[in-house]
Amino acid sequence: MQSAPSKPCASHEVRAASPPDAAAPSRRLHPPEVGQPSWQAALGVTLAMQTAAAALGQTLPVVAPVMTDALGLAPESIGYLAGLGSLGTALFLACGAPVLARLGPVRTLQAGLLLAGVAIGLAALGWPPVLFLASLLLGIGYGPTPPAGSRILAATAPPQHRTLIFSVKQAGAPLGAVLAGLIGPAVALRFGWEAVCLLGLLVGAVVAAVVQPWRATLDTERDPQRAVGLGALFGPSNLAAPFTALRLHPLLTPLALLSGAFACLQGSLFAFVVTWLVGKQGLSLAQAGMIFAIMQGAGVAARLVLGWVADRSGQPSLVLAVQAFAGTVLAALFALAPVGTPVPLLGLLAAGTGFVAASWNGISLAEVARVAPPTRISDATSGVTLIVFFCYFAAPIAFAAGVAAWGWTLPLLLIAALPAVAGLFVVPRLLRG
Repeated sequence: MQSAPSKPCASHEVRAASPPDAAAPSRRLHPPEVGQPSWQAALGVTLAMQTAAAALGQTLPVVAPVMTDALGLAPESIGYLAGLGSLGTALFLACGAPVLARLGPVRTLQAGLLLAGVAIGLAALGWPPVLFLASLLLGIGYGPTPPAGSRILAATAPPQHRTLIFSVKQAGAPLGAVLAGLIGPAVALRFGWEAVCLLGLLVGAVVAAVVQPWRATLDTERDPQRAVGLGALFGPSNLAAPFTALRLHPLLTPLALLSGAFACLQGSLFAFVVTWLVGKQGLSLAQAGMIFAIMQGAGVAARLVLGWVADRSGQPSLVLAVQAFAGTVLAALFALAPVGTPVPLLGLLAAGTGFVAASWNGISLAEVARVAPPTRISDATSGVTLIVFFCYFAAPIAFAAGVAAWGWTLPLLLIAALPAVAGLFVVPRLLRG
């Protein structure tokens, strides 16, 4: 496990967007004249949608201990639910380009958020088969956030601040998870985990409605005549476009591989950290939710700080390289924390891990938008993000199987090692590029 062309769409010029951001941009979010989009409005819209979509996507993991116990499911089954969500996102990224082209990025984001809200509302029924279906629909609803957000920002962001602006937008992913971690356990303990799901349904509907005034300004390049039937969605050329786009520049494949390694670590941590803290470390759900929020909050800060550093240094690939090796070290220390570790120390380790291992997304997407041809930014974003969400899908499922077979420590260490292992192979290529 977390998300641009500026030209009118031809057959593959507009691609489905991307895995998800805050108060300061929203103060400047005044609807400009149609045809004159501002980067401030674009950032505010994409940040709000990213934050809400991420909050909905992290709702089930933060209430997993009480939910699985109430439904009679094994604690590690949350990994299968998280994997299904990522599979849903990958499905949209693979075939959603015609929808994005037809509706425009803002309307596609609104539709995705409404679908995610309905999905989390269905989860409140508490029937395991519906819960698995809801997880898949949640992922599909999140699917537009990377490509649609990249399309909007690539068309509006000043080049000298591109990485920072992309990182601010991507900060919505951990910011949404912070809100889920702070609010979800508290509501679940007081009213039941089902109430958290119903709250998510309300959030999806409200945020989708709030961004409506900027739809006309930011959706000016949509193609109302674009076909969106099954043939268009699942046609071979449409399905192949994200993968062929990875050949458009020599740096795209290394970026995809390193991002995928980060996604394996991030996706597994976010899916399991609350369950691990409650089941292995013996914390209460409220304490575990607070540490989850601390990890995510550190990711918010890091996306802003490291995005600024990447812009100022002019070497975003070097920043990613440092994150890969530092993330492995800190995640391993977090995994090795013995039972009985003081809660403040666990929070400190969680913050360090979140800072370096959950803040790569904006830098990676900005690099993709920088090196891809302008008319293929959405395709390239979808190609890289498909690799990322395949890892978000596969890693939690493999992790759950590992926990069932070997307990917690070995799977945590193996997943922590992945960014450093990938870095050994691709970082030299990125730095030369």
